[in-house]
Amino acid sequence: MSKDKEREPLFSSKNLKLLREPLGENNPITVQVLGICSALAVTVKLKPSVVMALSVVVVMAVSNVVVSLFRKTVPPRIRIIFQLVVIAMMVVLVDQVLKAFAFEVSKQLSVFVGLIITNCIIMGRLEAFALANKPWESLLDGIGNAAGYGLILITVGFFREFLGSGTIFGYPVMEKLGIYNIGYENNGFMILPPMALITVGIIIWIQRSRNRDLVDKS
Repeated sequence: MSKDKEREPLFSSKNLKLLREPLGENNPITVQVLGICSALAVTVKLKPSVVMALSVVVVMAVSNVVVSLFRKTVPPRIRIIFQLVVIAMMVVLVDQVLKAFAFEVSKQLSVFVGLIITNCIIMGRLEAFALANKPWESLLDGIGNAAGYGLILITVGFFREFLGSGTIFGYPVMEKLGIYNIGYENNGFMILPPMALITVGIIIWIQRSRNRDLVDKS
């Protein structure tokens, strides 16, 4: 049998699992409880939440691939330094792109783009996966975990902006739907930092309850 036939398909069930699991039963925020700080800090509005999510996808996917490519050549004693350099390089590039093409959002995200460098989700996947797997699998793992992280950011940002400001991406949804006419007022508590923690906590509770139900059924 030829090597081409023996080669595992790019989107085999095993590889698709790398994309699918972090979105649900193994989400880095709701299950692993990683990256909570940024999830609380950038979710007052939906737009910065989406931009932050996309930034993490780019940084994590590329970093995973680079570390995987050099996994056999970088001495173990300097692997952490190498990983930090790779992440920092990607973060700087993403930050400059945001400043050039989305300056207002970049100002809203402030220092939190730079803090992607220390995001424990990224460092964790580089250590646990990219150092031991091939570039393609590492790419899928990076995209999957970053997407799982971003999904929570976007969900929290949606509810905080919608209920707290009555808007979605700045568009006055509540006003257009006439919800204010029936007596609803914007919930100012939703845009305060404690509500971010409460919202994430509710999502974690729902996710873990669902996972427990799946385990019980199996």
